[in-house]
Amino acid sequence: MSLGVLVIGIICFVIAYATYGAWLAKKWGIDPSRTTPAHYLNDGLDYVPAKAPVLLGHHFSSIAGAAPIVGPITASMWGWAPVALWIILGSIFIGGVQDFGSLFASTRHDARSIGYVIKSNIGESGKKLFAIFAWLTLILIVAAFANIVADTFVASPESATASVLFILLAIVFGFSVNKGGLSLPIASVIGVILLFICIWIGTLFPLVISHFTWMIILLIYIFVASITPVWILLQPRDYLNSFMLYVMIIGAFLGLIFYRPDFELPAVTTFNVDGELLFPILFVTVACGAISGFHSLVGSGTTSKQLNNEKDAKLVGYGSMLLEGVLALIALITAAYLTSDMLDEFMAEGPIYVFSHGIGTFISQLGVDFTIAQTFGALAISAFALTSLDTATRLSRFIFQEYFAGNTPVPEAEKSNNLLTNRYIATIISVIVAGTLAFYGWEAIWPIFGSANQLLASLAFLALATWMVKLGKSKSMFIYPMIFMALVTLTALAFMIYTNFPHNPLLVIISVILFTLAIVLFKNAYQILRGES
Repeated sequence: MSLGVLVIGIICFVIAYATYGAWLAKKWGIDPSRTTPAHYLNDGLDYVPAKAPVLLGHHFSSIAGAAPIVGPITASMWGWAPVALWIILGSIFIGGVQDFGSLFASTRHDARSIGYVIKSNIGESGKKLFAIFAWLTLILIVAAFANIVADTFVASPESATASVLFILLAIVFGFSVNKGGLSLPIASVIGVILLFICIWIGTLFPLVISHFTWMIILLIYIFVASITPVWILLQPRDYLNSFMLYVMIIGAFLGLIFYRPDFELPAVTTFNVDGELLFPILFVTVACGAISGFHSLVGSGTTSKQLNNEKDAKLVGYGSMLLEGVLALIALITAAYLTSDMLDEFMAEGPIYVFSHGIGTFISQLGVDFTIAQTFGALAISAFALTSLDTATRLSRFIFQEYFAGNTPVPEAEKSNNLLTNRYIATIISVIVAGTLAFYGWEAIWPIFGSANQLLASLAFLALATWMVKLGKSKSMFIYPMIFMALVTLTALAFMIYTNFPHNPLLVIISVILFTLAIVLFKNAYQILRGES
């Protein structure tokens, strides 16, 4: 049964990529002959064209993180069937459309953020509201992921050593390909071999450092990573890391062919699990496995600035989301093939343990030692969490600079005397605020992240739909997902307010602010969507 669900999902994704993805590209007017911002704004820092496989690796690594793994495993408490159905349909008709559309819209707006798309089609106030909301959400992500990565490195010092070596390897790879003239195929083969040697060295020399020290190191690292030219670290590191995920997915798939476990969890449990309702909480919990607002920030942030050709947008934007759907289905299977008692026991160690144990079990069917396979799964997750951390930092810097740059593209605004558009100042402010939150209190407001993240998705659809109206093109592929995600988000926020009042006033206040923000933006866009303005 589990293999059948995975195969059905993959077949659906392949068909969707060839049909629905192609239809979207035709409807929007993807133009391969049009010069992208990565070329006409090339600054050697953020705007740097990348070949399609490299950009696919960056985008996929950045959006993968830990969420498409943790979300489906946690959501399996409602049964595997609704989760699998949401992953497949959500990835095809909602998440993939958002990611593809955000990347394309940003490319047609000088690779600026979704906030700028809102400004161009709704107004200045809409842009400011979105920018503040997006920046604060990214700050929360940086604070949370800094702690998650530090915890992972403390718990698994082998992954810490490997991650440090990955960074050094990526720098050498970046210089060899971009400055040394080494061809990408040859560099890729050498790089992937060295990547797995790094993992092996990590198991021999685990890096044992305290949580506090790792936090300081990580905050310094994300500052440097945010201001370093993308071709030195971000592009090559994410590209090489993506091979880890490809190997893990292929290994798990082949292992499932030999193992063929049945689902032990019920297909459907109940609508209400200890007060957590299937609607809307399942659609918030699965998050990146089907749709995530964070993806729209990546697509309109780092990825659009590196898009070499508009024709690559379908592979990078839509293809990455469908690939992430495959990862989410595998994550679901690692939970659903366990009995309820075993899953409860494993969940005491956390969803990451459930996933790495399942990956170890599946890959071990190919003759690989279980411990090595399980360690590899944990290493892959830690590598992607670190990737999401420094990408989120860079995105927060972009949004901060763009907010104060006005109508001027950021590369040109940096040449002015406005310090707030300076990348060093923007990064320092972002890292200090995130670092303070990381040490003091991020856990108190983390429960709001799921709703805030999906609210970003709803607002991204709003921006894309109004843009289509301005262009005189069909907006239907954005309107229905927008309405659904708005219902999910606003209902989840209403529950958050109800369940936390009056004992947690901070969460209540933030929820009310987000709820109000969404209503204001939808009200401002209503006439435009009706074609009246």
